[in-house]
Amino acid sequence: MFSTKGRYALRIMIDLAQHEGAGNIPLQKIADRQEISKKYLEIIMKDLVKAGLVSGASGRGGGYRLSRKVDEYTVGEILELMEGTLAPVACLEDDASTCSRTEDCITLPLWKEYYDMTREFFYGKKLSDLIESRDPIYYI
Repeated sequence: MFSTKGRYALRIMIDLAQHEGAGNIPLQKIADRQEISKKYLEIIMKDLVKAGLVSGASGRGGGYRLSRKVDEYTVGEILELMEGTLAPVACLEDDASTCSRTEDCITLPLWKEYYDMTREFFYGKKLSDLIESRDPIYYI
């Protein structure tokens, strides 16, 4: 299950993408449009800026904008930034140490298949796909 932090980060990125070309977008405008507390958005935005997904400017005319083109972002990178790994079990995480049961683990292929499908799904969806889609599955 994904937390509000992950879901809201995706909503922020969609909002910025929908207003691309409008210059820097003040956080309060995003908060108002998305009906999310500005204080909570500040926390999320800090992570997005630190990761380089979004750039920010302070002062008059300040606000936030996407750092890259809309079609260069994947849903997977946004979710993993906010949620951490999508791996369903610790032994499949990128920095996992070798498990002593790997050779005998009957369930590992199941978890690996699930993980591969999940990564393929989320990394196969671009931010631009969500904006262009009218399919209700993409409404968060």
